[in-house]
Amino acid sequence: MERESFKSRLGFVLIAAGCAIGLGNVWRFPYIAGQYGGAAFVLPYLGFLILFGLPVLMAELAVGRGGRSGVAMGFDNLEKPGTHWHKAKYLLIFSNYVLMAFYSVVTGWMFYYFYKMVTDQSFLKGTPEQIAAGFGEMLSNPALLIFWMTIAIVLGLGVVSLGLQKGVESVTKKMMICLLGIMILLAIRAVTLPGADEGLRFYLLPSLERLTQSGKGVGEAIFAAFAHAFFTLSIGIGSMAIFGSYIKKDHSLPKEAASVCALDTFVALMAGIIIIPSCFAFGQEPGQGPGLIFVTLSNVFAQMPAGRFCGSAFFLFMSFAALSTLIAVFENIVSFWMDLKGVPRKKSAAWNILVVILLSLPCALGFNVLSGFEPFGPGSCVLDLEDFFVSNTMLPLGGMFFAVFCSSRYGWGQENFFKEINTGRGLKLPVNGFIKVYFKWILPALIAVLLVQGYMSKFAPELCARIFG
Repeated sequence: MERESFKSRLGFVLIAAGCAIGLGNVWRFPYIAGQYGGAAFVLPYLGFLILFGLPVLMAELAVGRGGRSGVAMGFDNLEKPGTHWHKAKYLLIFSNYVLMAFYSVVTGWMFYYFYKMVTDQSFLKGTPEQIAAGFGEMLSNPALLIFWMTIAIVLGLGVVSLGLQKGVESVTKKMMICLLGIMILLAIRAVTLPGADEGLRFYLLPSLERLTQSGKGVGEAIFAAFAHAFFTLSIGIGSMAIFGSYIKKDHSLPKEAASVCALDTFVALMAGIIIIPSCFAFGQEPGQGPGLIFVTLSNVFAQMPAGRFCGSAFFLFMSFAALSTLIAVFENIVSFWMDLKGVPRKKSAAWNILVVILLSLPCALGFNVLSGFEPFGPGSCVLDLEDFFVSNTMLPLGGMFFAVFCSSRYGWGQENFFKEINTGRGLKLPVNGFIKVYFKWILPALIAVLLVQGYMSKFAPELCARIFG
Protein backbone atom coordinates (compact mmCIF):
# COMPACT_ATOMS: atom_id res chain seq x y z
CA MET A 1 0.00 0.00 0.00
CA GLU A 2 1.32 3.45 -0.93
CA ARG A 3 2.42 5.46 2.08
CA GLU A 4 0.50 8.61 3.01
CA SER A 5 2.22 11.91 2.30
CA PHE A 6 1.68 15.57 3.05
CA LYS A 7 -0.46 17.55 0.63
CA SER A 8 2.06 20.40 0.59
CA ARG A 9 5.54 21.24 1.81
CA LEU A 10 4.02 24.01 3.95
CA GLY A 11 1.96 21.32 5.66
CA PHE A 12 5.11 19.41 6.61
CA VAL A 13 6.91 22.51 7.89
CA LEU A 14 3.96 23.67 10.00
CA ILE A 15 3.23 20.22 11.43
CA ALA A 16 6.86 19.38 12.20
CA ALA A 17 7.28 22.83 13.72
CA GLY A 18 4.03 22.25 15.61
CA CYS A 19 5.60 19.14 17.14
CA ALA A 20 8.63 21.18 18.20
CA ILE A 21 6.60 24.24 19.19
CA GLY A 22 5.11 23.43 22.51
CA LEU A 23 5.24 24.46 26.12
CA GLY A 24 9.03 24.31 26.01
CA ASN A 25 8.98 27.30 23.67
CA VAL A 26 6.29 29.44 25.19
CA TRP A 27 6.57 28.47 28.85
CA ARG A 28 10.04 27.13 29.63
CA PHE A 29 12.08 29.33 27.28
CA PRO A 30 10.90 32.72 28.65
CA TYR A 31 11.37 31.83 32.31
CA ILE A 32 14.81 30.30 31.70
CA ALA A 33 15.79 33.42 29.76
CA GLY A 34 14.53 35.47 32.73
CA GLN A 35 16.57 33.40 35.19
CA TYR A 36 19.81 33.71 33.20
CA GLY A 37 19.88 37.42 32.45
CA GLY A 38 17.89 37.56 29.21
CA ALA A 39 20.19 37.98 26.22
CA ALA A 40 23.08 36.30 28.07
CA PHE A 41 21.06 33.10 27.63
CA VAL A 42 19.39 33.84 24.28
CA LEU A 43 22.53 34.37 22.19
CA PRO A 44 24.37 31.14 23.12
CA TYR A 45 21.05 29.28 22.79
CA LEU A 46 20.80 30.32 19.13
CA GLY A 47 24.37 29.17 18.49
CA PHE A 48 23.85 25.78 20.12
CA LEU A 49 20.60 25.32 18.22
CA ILE A 50 22.54 25.37 14.95
CA LEU A 51 25.47 23.26 16.16
CA PHE A 52 23.52 20.77 18.21
CA GLY A 53 19.78 20.69 17.57
CA LEU A 54 19.84 20.81 13.77
CA PRO A 55 22.11 17.75 13.26
CA VAL A 56 19.94 15.48 15.43
CA LEU A 57 16.79 16.80 13.75
CA MET A 58 18.30 15.94 10.36
CA ALA A 59 19.17 12.46 11.63
CA GLU A 60 15.58 11.79 12.76
CA LEU A 61 14.09 13.07 9.51
CA ALA A 62 16.60 11.01 7.51
CA VAL A 63 15.73 7.78 9.31
CA GLY A 64 12.04 8.43 8.67
CA ARG A 65 12.39 9.34 4.99
CA GLY A 66 15.06 6.76 4.22
CA GLY A 67 13.24 3.97 6.06
CA ARG A 68 9.75 5.05 4.86
CA SER A 69 8.47 4.64 8.41
CA GLY A 70 8.71 6.10 11.85
CA VAL A 71 10.56 4.20 14.55
CA ALA A 72 8.21 1.23 14.04
CA MET A 73 10.05 -0.02 10.95
CA GLY A 74 12.57 2.70 10.09
CA PHE A 75 15.55 1.01 11.75
CA ASP A 76 14.47 -2.41 10.45
CA ASN A 77 14.50 -1.10 6.88
CA LEU A 78 17.87 0.65 7.16
CA GLU A 79 20.03 -1.46 9.47
CA LYS A 80 22.51 -4.02 8.18
CA PRO A 81 21.44 -7.70 8.30
CA GLY A 82 22.15 -9.37 11.62
CA THR A 83 22.18 -6.16 13.67
CA HIS A 84 19.62 -5.24 16.30
CA TRP A 85 19.19 -1.46 16.17
CA HIS A 86 15.47 -1.97 15.59
CA LYS A 87 14.94 -3.18 19.15
CA ALA A 88 15.24 0.43 20.33
CA LYS A 89 11.80 1.09 18.84
CA TYR A 90 10.03 -0.19 21.95
CA LEU A 91 11.87 2.10 24.36
CA LEU A 92 11.41 5.05 22.00
CA ILE A 93 7.65 4.57 21.62
CA PHE A 94 7.33 3.98 25.38
CA SER A 95 8.97 7.39 25.86
CA ASN A 96 6.32 8.93 23.61
CA TYR A 97 3.63 7.44 25.83
CA VAL A 98 5.30 8.80 28.99
CA LEU A 99 5.58 12.23 27.35
CA MET A 100 1.85 12.19 26.60
CA ALA A 101 1.08 10.98 30.11
CA PHE A 102 2.08 14.33 31.58
CA TYR A 103 1.84 16.61 28.54
CA SER A 104 -1.88 15.90 28.18
CA VAL A 105 -2.40 16.95 31.80
CA VAL A 106 -0.55 20.24 31.33
CA THR A 107 -2.43 20.86 28.06
CA GLY A 108 -5.61 20.48 30.09
CA TRP A 109 -4.38 23.29 32.37
CA MET A 110 -4.11 25.57 29.33
CA PHE A 111 -7.63 24.66 28.19
CA TYR A 112 -8.99 25.32 31.68
CA TYR A 113 -7.32 28.73 32.01
CA PHE A 114 -8.58 29.75 28.56
CA TYR A 115 -12.10 28.63 29.52
CA LYS A 116 -11.97 30.58 32.79
CA MET A 117 -10.62 33.71 31.09
CA VAL A 118 -13.50 33.64 28.59
CA THR A 119 -16.40 32.65 30.85
CA ASP A 120 -15.58 33.93 34.36
CA GLN A 121 -15.55 37.72 34.68
CA SER A 122 -14.25 37.50 38.25
CA PHE A 123 -11.32 35.21 37.35
CA LEU A 124 -8.73 38.00 37.46
CA LYS A 125 -10.42 40.04 40.17
CA GLY A 126 -8.53 39.50 43.37
CA THR A 127 -5.25 40.11 45.12
CA PRO A 128 -2.03 38.61 43.69
CA GLU A 129 -2.16 36.08 46.50
CA GLN A 130 -5.71 35.05 45.58
CA ILE A 131 -4.76 34.67 41.92
CA ALA A 132 -1.81 32.48 42.92
CA ALA A 133 -4.06 30.45 45.20
CA GLY A 134 -6.39 29.81 42.25
CA PHE A 135 -3.67 27.79 40.53
CA GLY A 136 -3.24 25.66 43.66
CA GLU A 137 -6.98 25.11 43.90
CA MET A 138 -7.01 23.80 40.31
CA LEU A 139 -4.22 21.34 41.07
CA SER A 140 -5.95 20.09 44.21
CA ASN A 141 -9.13 19.14 42.29
CA PRO A 142 -8.63 15.67 40.75
CA ALA A 143 -11.98 15.61 38.92
CA LEU A 144 -11.23 18.96 37.27
CA LEU A 145 -7.76 17.87 36.12
CA ILE A 146 -9.01 14.54 34.78
CA PHE A 147 -11.86 16.23 32.90
CA TRP A 148 -9.63 18.72 31.04
CA MET A 149 -6.93 16.09 30.52
CA THR A 150 -9.51 13.84 28.88
CA ILE A 151 -10.72 16.68 26.65
CA ALA A 152 -7.14 17.21 25.46
CA ILE A 153 -6.56 13.51 24.75
CA VAL A 154 -9.86 12.96 22.93
CA LEU A 155 -9.40 16.13 20.88
CA GLY A 156 -5.80 15.28 19.91
CA LEU A 157 -6.44 11.66 18.98
CA GLY A 158 -9.71 12.61 17.33
CA VAL A 159 -7.82 14.84 14.90
CA VAL A 160 -5.29 12.06 14.23
CA SER A 161 -8.09 9.56 13.51
CA LEU A 162 -9.26 11.70 10.57
CA GLY A 163 -6.08 10.91 8.63
CA LEU A 164 -2.81 12.60 7.75
CA GLN A 165 -4.08 15.13 5.21
CA LYS A 166 -7.71 15.60 6.31
CA GLY A 167 -6.95 15.55 10.03
CA VAL A 168 -3.38 16.18 11.13
CA GLU A 169 -2.27 18.42 8.24
CA SER A 170 -5.51 20.35 7.75
CA VAL A 171 -6.17 21.07 11.43
CA THR A 172 -2.58 21.78 12.40
CA LYS A 173 -2.03 24.18 9.49
CA LYS A 174 -5.04 26.27 10.48
CA MET A 175 -4.13 26.13 14.16
CA MET A 176 -0.50 27.15 13.54
CA ILE A 177 -1.53 30.07 11.36
CA CYS A 178 -3.91 31.25 14.11
CA LEU A 179 -1.15 30.74 16.69
CA LEU A 180 1.26 32.94 14.75
CA GLY A 181 -1.39 35.61 14.22
CA ILE A 182 -2.32 35.75 17.92
CA MET A 183 1.35 35.83 18.85
CA ILE A 184 2.08 38.83 16.65
CA LEU A 185 -0.89 40.76 18.09
CA LEU A 186 0.17 39.95 21.67
CA ALA A 187 3.77 40.95 20.92
CA ILE A 188 2.63 44.32 19.57
CA ARG A 189 0.55 44.85 22.70
CA ALA A 190 3.44 43.84 24.98
CA VAL A 191 6.08 46.14 23.48
CA THR A 192 3.73 49.14 23.53
CA LEU A 193 3.03 48.87 27.27
CA PRO A 194 4.50 51.68 29.42
CA GLY A 195 7.79 50.42 30.85
CA ALA A 196 8.16 47.59 28.33
CA ASP A 197 11.37 49.10 26.91
CA GLU A 198 13.29 48.03 30.01
CA GLY A 199 12.13 44.45 29.46
CA LEU A 200 13.20 44.57 25.80
CA ARG A 201 16.68 45.74 26.79
CA PHE A 202 16.91 42.93 29.32
CA TYR A 203 15.82 40.39 26.73
CA LEU A 204 17.77 41.56 23.67
CA LEU A 205 20.93 43.30 24.93
CA PRO A 206 23.62 41.01 26.49
CA SER A 207 24.92 42.02 29.92
CA LEU A 208 27.30 40.05 32.13
CA GLU A 209 26.35 42.37 34.97
CA ARG A 210 22.73 41.23 34.81
CA LEU A 211 23.85 37.62 34.70
CA THR A 212 25.98 38.14 37.82
CA GLN A 213 23.09 39.87 39.57
CA SER A 214 20.84 36.91 38.77
CA GLY A 215 23.10 34.71 40.90
CA LYS A 216 23.96 32.44 37.97
CA GLY A 217 27.45 31.84 36.60
CA VAL A 218 28.48 32.28 32.99
CA GLY A 219 29.17 28.56 32.65
CA GLU A 220 25.78 27.68 34.12
CA ALA A 221 24.00 30.03 31.68
CA ILE A 222 25.86 28.62 28.69
CA PHE A 223 25.09 25.06 29.74
CA ALA A 224 21.41 25.91 30.23
CA ALA A 225 21.36 27.30 26.68
CA PHE A 226 23.14 24.16 25.44
CA ALA A 227 20.53 21.91 27.07
CA HIS A 228 17.49 23.89 25.96
CA ALA A 229 18.71 24.00 22.34
CA PHE A 230 18.39 20.21 22.35
CA PHE A 231 15.11 19.93 24.23
CA THR A 232 13.24 22.66 22.33
CA LEU A 233 13.04 20.69 19.06
CA SER A 234 11.42 17.60 20.63
CA ILE A 235 14.17 15.42 19.19
CA GLY A 236 15.50 12.13 20.48
CA ILE A 237 12.45 9.88 20.88
CA GLY A 238 11.42 9.54 17.24
CA SER A 239 8.58 12.08 17.27
CA MET A 240 10.11 13.78 14.21
CA ALA A 241 11.03 10.60 12.32
CA ILE A 242 7.41 9.90 11.44
CA PHE A 243 7.12 13.22 9.60
CA GLY A 244 10.27 12.43 7.68
CA SER A 245 8.52 9.27 6.46
CA TYR A 246 5.68 11.34 5.00
CA ILE A 247 7.79 13.75 2.91
CA LYS A 248 9.03 13.20 -0.61
CA LYS A 249 12.59 13.53 -1.83
CA ASP A 250 11.94 16.82 -3.68
CA HIS A 251 13.75 18.93 -1.07
CA SER A 252 16.95 18.31 0.85
CA LEU A 253 16.65 17.55 4.55
CA PRO A 254 19.02 20.32 5.69
CA LYS A 255 16.57 22.72 4.01
CA GLU A 256 13.57 21.12 5.67
CA ALA A 257 15.25 20.93 9.08
CA ALA A 258 16.37 24.57 8.85
CA SER A 259 12.79 25.66 8.04
CA VAL A 260 11.37 23.77 11.02
CA CYS A 261 14.12 25.06 13.30
CA ALA A 262 13.64 28.67 12.14
CA LEU A 263 9.88 28.61 12.81
CA ASP A 264 10.38 26.93 16.18
CA THR A 265 12.97 29.56 17.16
CA PHE A 266 10.78 32.42 15.94
CA VAL A 267 7.95 31.27 18.22
CA ALA A 268 10.28 30.92 21.22
CA LEU A 269 11.76 34.38 20.70
CA MET A 270 8.34 35.93 20.18
CA ALA A 271 7.05 34.26 23.35
CA GLY A 272 9.86 35.98 25.22
CA ILE A 273 8.93 39.32 23.63
CA ILE A 274 5.36 38.84 24.80
CA ILE A 275 6.13 37.71 28.33
CA ILE A 276 9.29 39.49 29.52
CA PRO A 277 8.37 43.11 28.61
CA SER A 278 4.87 42.52 30.05
CA CYS A 279 6.40 41.39 33.35
CA PHE A 280 8.70 44.42 33.48
CA ALA A 281 5.80 46.76 32.65
CA PHE A 282 3.88 45.61 35.74
CA GLY A 283 6.73 44.98 38.15
CA GLN A 284 6.64 41.18 37.97
CA GLU A 285 9.68 38.86 38.04
CA PRO A 286 10.16 37.06 34.67
CA GLY A 287 12.52 34.43 36.12
CA GLN A 288 10.19 32.95 38.73
CA GLY A 289 10.14 29.51 37.18
CA PRO A 290 7.22 27.29 36.16
CA GLY A 291 4.72 29.57 37.93
CA LEU A 292 5.47 32.27 35.36
CA ILE A 293 2.48 31.44 33.14
CA PHE A 294 -0.25 30.68 35.66
CA VAL A 295 0.67 33.01 38.53
CA THR A 296 2.97 35.80 37.34
CA LEU A 297 1.27 36.43 33.99
CA SER A 298 -2.19 36.11 35.48
CA ASN A 299 -1.22 38.96 37.81
CA VAL A 300 0.03 40.91 34.78
CA PHE A 301 -3.29 40.44 32.97
CA ALA A 302 -5.15 41.48 36.13
CA GLN A 303 -3.37 44.87 36.00
CA MET A 304 -3.36 45.33 32.22
CA PRO A 305 -6.00 47.40 30.39
CA ALA A 306 -8.27 44.93 28.56
CA GLY A 307 -6.42 42.28 30.55
CA ARG A 308 -9.16 39.68 30.35
CA PHE A 309 -9.19 39.89 26.55
CA CYS A 310 -5.37 39.70 26.40
CA GLY A 311 -5.37 36.83 28.88
CA SER A 312 -7.94 34.92 26.82
CA ALA A 313 -5.89 35.44 23.66
CA PHE A 314 -2.72 34.37 25.46
CA PHE A 315 -4.15 31.12 26.80
CA LEU A 316 -5.74 30.37 23.44
CA PHE A 317 -2.25 30.76 21.98
CA MET A 318 -0.86 28.50 24.71
CA SER A 319 -3.60 25.93 24.05
CA PHE A 320 -2.77 25.88 20.34
CA ALA A 321 0.95 25.44 21.11
CA ALA A 322 0.26 22.54 23.48
CA LEU A 323 -2.34 20.89 21.24
CA SER A 324 -0.05 21.04 18.19
CA THR A 325 2.49 18.93 20.08
CA LEU A 326 -0.20 16.53 21.30
CA ILE A 327 -1.46 15.95 17.75
CA ALA A 328 2.06 15.47 16.39
CA VAL A 329 3.14 12.95 19.04
CA PHE A 330 -0.21 11.15 18.87
CA GLU A 331 0.34 10.80 15.12
CA ASN A 332 3.65 9.11 15.91
CA ILE A 333 1.98 6.75 18.40
CA VAL A 334 -0.96 5.86 16.14
CA SER A 335 1.23 5.35 13.07
CA PHE A 336 3.58 3.12 15.11
CA TRP A 337 0.88 0.47 15.46
CA MET A 338 -0.28 1.02 11.89
CA ASP A 339 3.23 0.35 10.56
CA LEU A 340 4.18 -2.40 13.00
CA LYS A 341 0.95 -4.41 13.22
CA GLY A 342 -1.19 -3.13 10.33
CA VAL A 343 -3.83 -1.77 12.71
CA PRO A 344 -6.31 0.57 10.92
CA ARG A 345 -5.85 4.26 11.80
CA LYS A 346 -9.25 4.78 13.46
CA LYS A 347 -8.93 1.61 15.53
CA SER A 348 -5.41 2.54 16.66
CA ALA A 349 -6.60 6.04 17.63
CA ALA A 350 -9.62 4.69 19.53
CA TRP A 351 -7.60 2.20 21.57
CA ASN A 352 -4.97 4.81 22.36
CA ILE A 353 -7.59 7.16 23.81
CA LEU A 354 -8.18 4.59 26.56
CA VAL A 355 -4.47 3.77 26.97
CA VAL A 356 -3.30 7.39 27.25
CA ILE A 357 -6.10 8.33 29.66
CA LEU A 358 -5.08 5.47 31.96
CA LEU A 359 -1.40 6.38 31.69
CA SER A 360 -2.16 10.05 32.43
CA LEU A 361 -4.11 9.40 35.62
CA PRO A 362 -1.03 9.14 37.92
CA CYS A 363 0.15 12.58 36.80
CA ALA A 364 -3.28 14.17 37.26
CA LEU A 365 -3.63 12.55 40.70
CA GLY A 366 -0.04 13.34 41.66
CA PHE A 367 -1.03 16.86 42.75
CA ASN A 368 -3.80 15.72 45.07
CA VAL A 369 -4.68 12.06 45.79
CA LEU A 370 -1.09 10.86 45.22
CA SER A 371 0.60 14.00 46.58
CA GLY A 372 2.35 11.90 49.21
CA PHE A 373 4.44 10.28 46.48
CA GLU A 374 7.51 12.56 46.24
CA PRO A 375 10.07 10.75 44.05
CA PHE A 376 12.76 13.45 44.32
CA GLY A 377 12.01 14.62 47.83
CA PRO A 378 9.64 17.21 49.32
CA GLY A 379 7.76 19.23 46.73
CA SER A 380 8.27 16.80 43.84
CA CYS A 381 5.48 14.78 42.24
CA VAL A 382 4.66 12.25 39.51
CA LEU A 383 5.01 14.90 36.81
CA ASP A 384 8.60 15.61 37.90
CA LEU A 385 9.48 11.91 37.63
CA GLU A 386 7.92 11.52 34.18
CA ASP A 387 9.45 14.76 32.91
CA PHE A 388 12.89 13.73 34.18
CA PHE A 389 12.61 10.37 32.43
CA VAL A 390 11.74 12.00 29.11
CA SER A 391 13.70 15.27 29.20
CA ASN A 392 16.83 14.27 31.07
CA THR A 393 17.08 10.62 30.05
CA MET A 394 15.35 9.63 26.82
CA LEU A 395 15.73 12.82 24.77
CA PRO A 396 19.54 12.90 25.11
CA LEU A 397 19.89 9.10 25.07
CA GLY A 398 17.67 8.80 22.01
CA GLY A 399 19.43 11.70 20.31
CA MET A 400 22.74 9.93 20.83
CA PHE A 401 21.24 6.73 19.44
CA PHE A 402 20.07 8.45 16.24
CA ALA A 403 23.44 10.17 15.78
CA VAL A 404 25.41 6.92 16.25
CA PHE A 405 23.05 4.88 14.06
CA CYS A 406 23.41 7.34 11.17
CA SER A 407 27.21 7.53 11.44
CA SER A 408 28.32 4.05 12.44
CA ARG A 409 29.37 1.57 9.79
CA TYR A 410 27.58 -1.01 11.92
CA GLY A 411 24.38 1.03 11.66
CA TRP A 412 23.07 2.86 8.60
CA GLY A 413 26.47 4.34 7.76
CA GLN A 414 27.58 7.86 6.94
CA GLU A 415 27.59 7.39 3.16
CA ASN A 416 23.91 6.38 3.16
CA PHE A 417 22.99 9.06 5.69
CA PHE A 418 24.63 11.96 3.83
CA LYS A 419 23.20 10.76 0.53
CA GLU A 420 19.70 10.77 2.02
CA ILE A 421 19.84 14.20 3.63
CA ASN A 422 21.32 15.85 0.50
CA THR A 423 18.79 14.34 -1.91
CA GLY A 424 16.49 17.00 -3.35
CA ARG A 425 16.58 20.71 -4.09
CA GLY A 426 17.85 23.26 -1.62
CA LEU A 427 20.47 23.57 1.08
CA LYS A 428 23.05 20.77 1.08
CA LEU A 429 25.28 19.76 3.96
CA PRO A 430 28.92 19.81 2.85
CA VAL A 431 30.42 16.35 3.28
CA ASN A 432 34.03 16.76 4.33
CA GLY A 433 36.38 15.37 6.92
CA PHE A 434 35.30 17.71 9.72
CA ILE A 435 31.56 17.16 9.15
CA LYS A 436 32.06 13.40 9.21
CA VAL A 437 34.11 13.59 12.44
CA TYR A 438 31.57 15.95 13.99
CA PHE A 439 28.61 13.63 13.34
CA LYS A 440 30.48 10.47 14.27
CA TRP A 441 32.37 11.55 17.40
CA ILE A 442 31.80 15.12 18.55
CA LEU A 443 27.99 15.20 18.44
CA PRO A 444 27.48 11.95 20.41
CA ALA A 445 30.11 13.09 22.92
CA LEU A 446 28.31 16.42 23.46
CA ILE A 447 25.02 14.61 23.97
CA ALA A 448 26.70 12.30 26.49
CA VAL A 449 27.89 15.36 28.44
CA LEU A 450 24.33 16.67 28.43
CA LEU A 451 23.02 13.34 29.73
CA VAL A 452 25.59 13.23 32.56
CA GLN A 453 24.98 16.87 33.48
CA GLY A 454 21.23 16.27 33.70
CA TYR A 455 21.69 13.45 36.18
CA MET A 456 24.30 15.32 38.20
CA SER A 457 22.12 18.42 38.47
CA LYS A 458 19.34 16.24 39.89
CA PHE A 459 21.29 13.92 42.21
CA ALA A 460 24.57 15.76 42.86
CA PRO A 461 23.77 19.47 42.42
CA GLU A 462 26.75 20.80 44.39
CA LEU A 463 29.25 18.73 42.40
CA CYS A 464 27.45 19.69 39.18
CA ALA A 465 27.71 23.39 40.07
CA ARG A 466 31.46 23.09 40.68
CA ILE A 467 32.03 21.29 37.37
CA PHE A 468 29.60 23.07 35.04
CA GLY A 469 29.05 26.39 36.79
